[in-house]
Amino acid sequence: MAAVASLAAVAVLVTLLVRHPANILTVGLALLCVLLATVAGTAVAALREQPSTGATPPGPPDAGPPVLDADTLDALDSAAVRAKLEELDDLRDR
Repeated sequence: MAAVASLAAVAVLVTLLVRHPANILTVGLALLCVLLATVAGTAVAALREQPSTGATPPGPPDAGPPVLDADTLDALDSAAVRAKLEELDDLRDR
């Protein structure tokens, strides 16, 4: 896409420089040249943003042992929290 748009933009630019049409066609060709250059730039930027082949796709890291958040701690009683923390410590020691 980027190659086609850039080649078309160059062709329109060469047409503008060689023919020098002095009417509304000049404005139309200039706008077309800008549009094609923008399409080419956007296509190149999109290619740069794609992950390279063989790389792992972005996503959440591998999850470790479950973690207690504040809402869970509020909902649990202290004995259950201590038991869960001991369980997590045992998992981390392995």
